[in-house]
Amino acid sequence: MKAIWTGSIGFGLVNIPVKMYSAVEESSLGLDMLDKKDHANIKYKRVNEHTGKEVAWENIVKGYLVNEKYVVVDKEDFEKASPEKTKHIEITQFVKETEIDSTYFEAPYYLEPEKTGVRAYVLLREALQKSGKAGVGLFVMHNREHLCIIKALDDVIVVNRIRFAQEIRSPKELNLPATKSKPAELKMAISLVDQLTEKFDVSKYKDDYTEKLMKIINAKAKGKATPFKPMKVVHSKTKDLMEQLKASLGPSKKKAS
Repeated sequence: MKAIWTGSIGFGLVNIPVKMYSAVEESSLGLDMLDKKDHANIKYKRVNEHTGKEVAWENIVKGYLVNEKYVVVDKEDFEKASPEKTKHIEITQFVKETEIDSTYFEAPYYLEPEKTGVRAYVLLREALQKSGKAGVGLFVMHNREHLCIIKALDDVIVVNRIRFAQEIRSPKELNLPATKSKPAELKMAISLVDQLTEKFDVSKYKDDYTEKLMKIINAKAKGKATPFKPMKVVHSKTKDLMEQLKASLGPSKKKAS
């Protein structure tokens, strides 16, 4: 794995030099865009809007429009904005992870200690494990500040980037029902929930869509046709919720997997 961020993490006066690695990888297929006529690959060019000429990466800078004029922002400017957060994650408080709504979770990263930070890394990892708590901190990556939680997962410390509250849209604009369920229906629905409840095991869930799509691609490459039966949205024959719930609770129904 290649480190995507190098810096340090600290709590109190304890400072741990670390490297950060992405904890996830895409499982989707890397599909290319082609010209429908001859299947030629579609290429994008970085073009100067005034000259129409292509611009090399080394000649591209970033800018912000102020009073109809661009102000160029370079790497040093980003670091000046918050030099400590570009290279350091300071744990400002500890919380129970269950206090953070899953809506805020965004992306996980692994932290690996530098040689000089091994003992302090182990100390933080064990403190998180023993206390059952997660740390909260801020850091800058890709020219943007991120809020994060820091937790121990087996032998590794994980930084999970979470969204700021201002990034979550309010649902007030949605047309949401204000009615209440009938007591008998609610009781039956809870019974169905209980019937389908089991301990969560993420390893049971696979990205089989990508696997099936790959099989179709391989079949097409060999000139073979794949049978296709389009799915139709079938509405229940009865609008009676109790009847639907009773049918769902039938002995033939299996737990989701």
